[in-house]
Amino acid sequence: MSPHLAIMHDTAMQNIPASGAASFERVLTNSAEWALFIDIDGTLLDMASTPDAAVVPPGLVQTLTRLAKMFNGAVALITGRRVSGADRFFAPLELVTSGVHGTEARTVSGGDTAMLAAPVPSGLVQAVNDVARISPGILVEEKGAGVAVHYRNAPESRSAIEAELRRIARRWENFALRSGRKVLDLVPKTYSKGTGLRSFMRLPAFHGRRPIMIGDDHGDEPALREAQRLGGIGLRVAGEHFSHDCADFDGAASVRSWLAALASQPKLQAHSGAAEQQLP
Repeated sequence: MSPHLAIMHDTAMQNIPASGAASFERVLTNSAEWALFIDIDGTLLDMASTPDAAVVPPGLVQTLTRLAKMFNGAVALITGRRVSGADRFFAPLELVTSGVHGTEARTVSGGDTAMLAAPVPSGLVQAVNDVARISPGILVEEKGAGVAVHYRNAPESRSAIEAELRRIARRWENFALRSGRKVLDLVPKTYSKGTGLRSFMRLPAFHGRRPIMIGDDHGDEPALREAQRLGGIGLRVAGEHFSHDCADFDGAASVRSWLAALASQPKLQAHSGAAEQQLP
């Protein structure tokens, strides 16, 4: 490693807990062994007052682009957002993406998005819209196969919102409640971020590798467990759900530092030759 890269590496690692740094070194040992799966809100991006207000820090898109090339396409986003919504943040990059807790999938970088579950019934959407009457700060978002209730601006209403959504889920038995950072989603119960990760591990770019999943909240836990079940690593980001004592990263900035340091490594760049001809 050149002195310049060594300084970049050391600076990036200063803000990363020991467990995250240890995982970094494991990836460097043989990058062709691993695949990256990354949540967005609270993991890649800091939380904002509304979902659309999230900010993409300078250099993040370039970091993700380099990593996709270095890992020969084995980098995916695993999110509660719709795939199209995620694309607005990371344009022109369109990574392999699992959206709305596994109910949407883009299996090829830059390809089309498939809906894996039927749209939410109109009656369920109306019932969830009625929940917004609890507080003027509540935002209801229709997501195709799911519907979300954001309470970032009404945090005191979480218990009341959750109680109402659980009541609705009992009426629509095929739906389950998935929680995220300041959001509660109703999605088909057979889907989760774990099913999204599992299905992507069968894709050519990911098959035969070991998954690394990075996530920060309750909705990420199925994917974190699935990564570990498949012989990989689940890395937790401190925040509302995971305490700093049990987390591998202190926050989204720490994740971004980890990814940027990974993208700067010559050992990984040596594996990127074939992928550079396949990825934009």
